[in-house]
Amino acid sequence: MSWIELILLSLSLAMDCFAVSCVIGMLQPALERRHVLRFSLAFGVFQGGMPLIGWLFGESLLGPLGKVGPYIAFALLAFIGGKMLIESFTKGEDEQPEHLDVTRWKNVVLLAIATSIDALAVGFSFAMIQEQHAARAFLTIGLTSFLVSFLAYTFVRKLHNPKVGKYAETVGGIVLIIIGLKILLW
Repeated sequence: MSWIELILLSLSLAMDCFAVSCVIGMLQPALERRHVLRFSLAFGVFQGGMPLIGWLFGESLLGPLGKVGPYIAFALLAFIGGKMLIESFTKGEDEQPEHLDVTRWKNVVLLAIATSIDALAVGFSFAMIQEQHAARAFLTIGLTSFLVSFLAYTFVRKLHNPKVGKYAETVGGIVLIIIGLKILLW
């Protein structure tokens, strides 16, 4: 996977973190910096860790699945991207993730898990296509998610625009589908 593809993939996976961080910024604009760093770091760690778990699971299945790996990778990425697209058009603008009090660790961990479930499938797809630089990908995904979360909160808390997260989710879904097509066709 090239650096450009990895950055696009990382940004796509970070769109859930972006959307949640935007909502947090609008609902809790006066959070202390330590709370913003805490949820941003949790998002980054889970976004980087979930692909690792998916990759380890996929590696254990690699022998039995053999040559169908690219098809599985495409199906997973297309499913995740399609789900993101559908959600971006069907969610109401006033809908927001539950348990948004990010001053509590329990809520931070729940939000981090919720925003990183799709990264688990991406890690599985890395194993199916036998990605050579998986560790680089996990670190890039985690760092990108951390930065996107932190910056989204920082800037959106001043904007108060609920449509920002919706647009980000739409773009993220499209990019995941395109990356899945690239894996399938090349």
